[in-house]
Amino acid sequence: MAIDLNLFRNIGIAAHIDAGKTTTTERILYYTGQTHKMGEVDDGTTTTDFDGQEQERGITIYSAAVTCPWKGYTINLIDTPGHVDFTAEVERSLRVLDGVIAVFDAKEGVEAQSETVWRQANKYDVPRICFINKMDKLGADFEASVASISERLQGNPAPIQIPIGAEDRFEGLIDLVTMRAVYFGDQADGSRFEERDIPSDMLEEANKWRRELEECVAETCDNLMEKYLADEPLSTEELVAGLRDATIKNRLRPVLCGSSLRYKGVQRLLDAVCAFLPSPLEAPEAIAKSLDKKDTEIRISPNASDPLAALVFKIVSEKPVDLCFVRIYAGTLKPASRVLNTATNRKESVTRLFRMFAKKRDQLDQATAGDIVAVIGLKNSLTGHTLCDPSRRVLLEQIEFPESVISRSIEPKSSRDREKLITSLRALERQDPTFKASINEETGQMLISGMGELHLDILVERLRTDMNVDANVGKPRVSFRETITKSAEATGQFVRQMGGRDHYAMVTLRLDPVDPNKSENIDRSGSKRDSGISGDTDTSDHLTEFVDGTGGTLSQDEYVKAIEQGVEDGAISGVVYGARVINWKATLIAAQEHEVDSSALAFENAARMAFENAMRLAEPVLLEPIMSVEVVTPDAYFGAVSSDLNARHAVITGTDVRGGDRVVHAQVSLREMFGYVTVLRSLTQGRATSSMEMFRYDRAALSNSV
Repeated sequence: MAIDLNLFRNIGIAAHIDAGKTTTTERILYYTGQTHKMGEVDDGTTTTDFDGQEQERGITIYSAAVTCPWKGYTINLIDTPGHVDFTAEVERSLRVLDGVIAVFDAKEGVEAQSETVWRQANKYDVPRICFINKMDKLGADFEASVASISERLQGNPAPIQIPIGAEDRFEGLIDLVTMRAVYFGDQADGSRFEERDIPSDMLEEANKWRRELEECVAETCDNLMEKYLADEPLSTEELVAGLRDATIKNRLRPVLCGSSLRYKGVQRLLDAVCAFLPSPLEAPEAIAKSLDKKDTEIRISPNASDPLAALVFKIVSEKPVDLCFVRIYAGTLKPASRVLNTATNRKESVTRLFRMFAKKRDQLDQATAGDIVAVIGLKNSLTGHTLCDPSRRVLLEQIEFPESVISRSIEPKSSRDREKLITSLRALERQDPTFKASINEETGQMLISGMGELHLDILVERLRTDMNVDANVGKPRVSFRETITKSAEATGQFVRQMGGRDHYAMVTLRLDPVDPNKSENIDRSGSKRDSGISGDTDTSDHLTEFVDGTGGTLSQDEYVKAIEQGVEDGAISGVVYGARVINWKATLIAAQEHEVDSSALAFENAARMAFENAMRLAEPVLLEPIMSVEVVTPDAYFGAVSSDLNARHAVITGTDVRGGDRVVHAQVSLREMFGYVTVLRSLTQGRATSSMEMFRYDRAALSNSV
């Protein structure tokens, strides 16, 4: 039976922590008939937060996929985390989704992680609708929330609803498209609501908002603008069509309101998902490199009859084999089939396919273009790898993840558990691209790195509970970086007898510093991990570039590739401070080979030596992560919070008022912020909240950091 992709919606729910994403998801599952009882976050009974630590902590840690029907449509829905430590879950979800519901707290409006999520959605050009949640909350302010979307996100909000009342008087909403009032009853599940005429005391306000909506939509369409300027009212059909087109083109974002906890507005939110967010056919075509046509770019259309093209975007480590989540961009995927992984150039077996419903799964006979499914059978596939039909070898755009900023030492409780610990860390690395494990070759010490203290705490707990590995973990420490401050040239010469033969190479390099804020034409690339556990490459936010300035004087292309590999290897562990070197450009000035004794191995080693010699001459400095911090505190504790931040050498960049609270924005070294959440609770009697994300690397004060 053919599937009508026009009736598919691949969407995610994303927001700042505690904005109500998981509660909204729970209500959606109930109203679409996928659950018969609504779970609650506070009770640990929600469907998508099924992990033990999620239920214990009351937060979303892992993105969970569910599929649900609504009025003839099929909605693939992913609930994502709100905590910045788990931003990789949001990143990889947005990479494969066609639309997003951005949820906002009606009292807080745009918060710190709201901005991060919005930037991620902008990067992948994902259409959005906005849901102003918690309209029943004390201090809820719909207009202020809409204004914050416009001012802080430049989000072009277009309200299609306004609330009737607020806080404990929130009883319904006015639909500005149909110009009808919707009142929600007192039923426990919110399943009944009633449409009425707009109350007379709100009619003038509703007309004002409707006029503004028509103006917003008309500005995106010449035909509608002509009618608007002629003072002709837009029909409901014209308004919906114009709004849908503007939403899909990311020119407007419809704004709705409600209270998921109180069962108000969620059904209308589902209607808006189907009405305004794109189907896989309307989403931008996927861009891929054709490996059959010398890396030329091609567009992948969502056609089930085309050769397969799919992206692995999430891996869940299970025994005996991993569960891989896959977005199919073209073709048809079937169980008991063989596919090509173009990232590894290996063929993989697809044993079984599943439609996921959080931790439950339904087996499928096939999945086609536009679908999101889970696969069992892949052995060598990682997040970001492309699966395709060998008849059309393509490589889809990779997923970029932020770099880890914090590390801890780890060791097994007993020496006999060392191999078990290494195996478990490999499994966690496969599952979480922002988690890294490495072994110091000189000391033998094992390190784990991640996005924050909470991130590492949860992964260590997973080692203990899920993998039965007890380990001793050291105190958190900062992941430093090195960079250079001036240009320098140096030569490396490798002359040695190895494996019964002579090896010779000489390489001269010039290193130049690169300012990541000013450079426009340098490739963003990651160096290979200094892992000892995993040899996979890591995509980072720093800038590096290698240029062959010799004009092709070497006799073999593999020598140049070996030199580039040697340079990258030299940048992994640094030279002076033992930290990865970032923000550099290496130019190959000269290379000398021997007609008999030269080899790729010799050039790789000579390049590494040249890089290290040039680094010492280029006046390297140590860099540390600077974090962007937002603290929301009652006004009574503002002085204590500010004093504490000043004591941590923070630079307070601004303060503003949000509802009855003060919001402090600051930039501060990560090493000053270890244990900050505990201190903040003590200072404010548990009434303040904070969020923190990586902002930039800056020169470290050596006296305080080493």
